[in-house]
Amino acid sequence: MVEVGRRDARRALTAVAGALALTLTGTAAAHGGPPAAPDRTGARAAPEHWTGTWEAAASGTAAPLPGASIRNVVRTSVGGTALRVRISNRLGTLPLVLGAATLARQRPNAPKSPNALSGTMRTLTFGGRKKITVPAGKDIVSDPVTLSVPAATNLLVTLHTPGDSGPATYHRDALQTNFLALDGNRATQAGGAAYRATTTSWYYVTGVDVRRPQAPGSVVALGDSLTDGSGSTPSANRRWPDRLAERLRALPADRRQGVLNAGVAGNRLLREGRGPSALARFDADVLSRTGVRTLIVMEGVNDIKSAPNQTDPAALGAAYREIVRRAHGRGIRVVGATITPFGGHGSHTAARERVRRSVNQLIRTGGLFDAVADFDAVVRDPSRPDRMRAAYDPGDHLHFNDAGMRALADSVDLTDLARPADLPGRAG
Repeated sequence: MVEVGRRDARRALTAVAGALALTLTGTAAAHGGPPAAPDRTGARAAPEHWTGTWEAAASGTAAPLPGASIRNVVRTSVGGTALRVRISNRLGTLPLVLGAATLARQRPNAPKSPNALSGTMRTLTFGGRKKITVPAGKDIVSDPVTLSVPAATNLLVTLHTPGDSGPATYHRDALQTNFLALDGNRATQAGGAAYRATTTSWYYVTGVDVRRPQAPGSVVALGDSLTDGSGSTPSANRRWPDRLAERLRALPADRRQGVLNAGVAGNRLLREGRGPSALARFDADVLSRTGVRTLIVMEGVNDIKSAPNQTDPAALGAAYREIVRRAHGRGIRVVGATITPFGGHGSHTAARERVRRSVNQLIRTGGLFDAVADFDAVVRDPSRPDRMRAAYDPGDHLHFNDAGMRALADSVDLTDLARPADLPGRAG
């Protein structure tokens, strides 16, 4: 992709608008669930709704792990009575063969343990099959499994890859300890003795949905490393979307939206960086997700600071407009977040600071978004507004520590998030 300037911004946006659209296979649909069955008295049971509870955006590929069982640890933002799991070979170049897949709750209070909670192990099937092949470039969603899962619960999604299926679609910076058994199919084993190796990436699993009686839907946070959680405590779920989910759980049940983290460290708005650009991955990481009602966009700092850097604020403004147009086409409300300061970081210059401030002015006053989350105003040092407050700085002057992540999430006005009545027909 070439650098986008003022004259060719619109042409480049049009070219990438439909790129990497996600095609789902398998028998479980990405949106909605089966109709409620009559109860024994003949009365129709109360309807239930599918909602996204967790997401990891595919950020690239890693070497395959033939013969291994990969135990991914993921955390629910909202709970439910049944679950389904999304497996991705979106960035792979060969068919992905899975010999087995299971889902379980992790043993409580043990975020660095591969052990499953007794009685919670479930076998995942895909169209009724335990062994599946996912074509290159595709995702597949599992059949639903019945399992009661509370909000803020760690799940173990274990996948056995019996052979070499080529480059593995993964999310590199999970900020979570995950586990590997390198000696065969250990997917159904509740105990963790065989899982003697660890990884800090999520392999193949990119989403979890839950079935619940309420239909408030979900919120997607689209961003880069600041959303992905860089700078926060690993295996502690202290990214700002995690804190946003915590705040939403304090609301009445019909407003407890799921929160889906579509952050990718190194991601850019207009160009490929770490993984596809935000525009190119938009369909896969936002529009294909279940029950999405609100999108929060925090993208642009890597376009400004990374070579070749974007010097034209209008190009970023055009990209934001394209995102809003596509989201509105699906009835999704969009909140734009201002770009936070990075003064003191090695990439910071006076010229790039001017671009950042110009883009933020567009976000605040340009009428681009349905609402604005002014993250810049929340975290900047009043005496040096090109820098973040020292209390939020993990030391690199770009990312945020746990306190900074909390400040970002706590500044989101929950009334800016869409409610069920705002978007009829988007129940999920």
